[in-house]
Amino acid sequence: MRNILIIGAGKSASYLIKYFLDKSISENLNITIGDLVISNADKLIGNHANANALKLDIFDKAAREKAVQNADIVVSMLPARFHIEVAKDCLAFGKHLVTASYVSEEMKALDTEAKAKNLIFLNEIGLDPGVDHMSAMQVIDRIRAAGGKMLLFESFTGGLMAPESDTNLWNYKFTWNPRNVVLAGQGGAAKFLQEGKFKYIPYHRLFRRTEFLEVEGYGRFEAYANRDSLKYQEVYGLEDIKTLYRGTVRRVGFSRAWQIFVVLGMTDDSYTIADSENMSYRSFVNSFLPYSPTDSVELKLRYQLKIDQDDIVWEKLEELDVFNANKKVVLKNATPAQILQKILLDSWTLSPEDKDMIVMYHKFGYELDGKKHQIDATMVCTGEDQTFTAMAKTVGLPVAIATLAILNNKIQSYGVQIPTKKEFYTPVLNELKEFGVIFNEKESEYLGYNPLNE
Repeated sequence: MRNILIIGAGKSASYLIKYFLDKSISENLNITIGDLVISNADKLIGNHANANALKLDIFDKAAREKAVQNADIVVSMLPARFHIEVAKDCLAFGKHLVTASYVSEEMKALDTEAKAKNLIFLNEIGLDPGVDHMSAMQVIDRIRAAGGKMLLFESFTGGLMAPESDTNLWNYKFTWNPRNVVLAGQGGAAKFLQEGKFKYIPYHRLFRRTEFLEVEGYGRFEAYANRDSLKYQEVYGLEDIKTLYRGTVRRVGFSRAWQIFVVLGMTDDSYTIADSENMSYRSFVNSFLPYSPTDSVELKLRYQLKIDQDDIVWEKLEELDVFNANKKVVLKNATPAQILQKILLDSWTLSPEDKDMIVMYHKFGYELDGKKHQIDATMVCTGEDQTFTAMAKTVGLPVAIATLAILNNKIQSYGVQIPTKKEFYTPVLNELKEFGVIFNEKESEYLGYNPLNE
């Protein structure tokens, strides 16, 4: 038997584990799932003969090393900051490693040693990063092979609700880490290229400068800029490109309403609020508003932010029950961002019958034979239920497919890697089609951003 160790059995692990279980007989696999909460692993394994659950604390060095030593390949589904310890164990015991997370500086530093030991440390093989890399590079490489020159690349991804589960005014619920949603866009200005010009959007303006997208069969969406699109110039070999922009997808209207929280300061995570555990939702909102002996919290908020009472934004705030004087924050020494997250979880937690949806949209502008062209590629994936979500499918399946390809010696690019080469993206994207993860391409008129400039 060939042993696969999966560390972490969280929300994104369901399809990953099922894939290995389904292949366990034909591929001669034994799967060990290690998690601090062993019930998470037990639930996903069931009574399968070729899998076992292991209670594993990754801070227990001896237990972690033993688990790695017994594996032929290791899949780390831990939070990104914990991968490095697993990676060091993989180096020590000569094991390949696969993660869905961005390559950290610590991970990058292991490249030379991993190559020397003929080890593959594959990262960024989930959804975003992952499917975005592979689907983009497949088209970019095809354009270049035909003699085309890239002019524009835009890429947008979002985790949303499937139409049948889109039941609130925000058209949104948490399908991934709520904290990341609340803190999105912080840590520096968004940077990108438009028509050869560097552009910057500071955090306080991020949600008011959005792009609009149309996805056939699913309607209109908006996207706000990701923090740093410029790093993809090197990653994708687009150093001479005129337009390079990456963004996060939401339904139209989300960003304008979210800007209320940004302007008030509710997304701030840099300080704690005194006596937060005894604070009501209403007093939390009021703490960001001027004192008035006569005006209500609602009136002060509308006046400060110039919101009409019949504005849909106002209805969205009321839907979240933020003015409730009886609901308590409960959290002790909490930051504004933590309190906002608590409030949002009341309304944006998925119901058992809810289905999520992933939307990915790429635009490729290029010049070929003296003419400008554009390809629009869209992918929409809908979840089955709360265990087998679209997020779990698009994160977990690429990890699983690539892991098996490495185990079967079909991938031999050693060192710290991301899946931008054909040997990575071709087999993974081909197999993903079998699971309904399919990109639909269409040719459209290339306009760039400033067509009248010519």
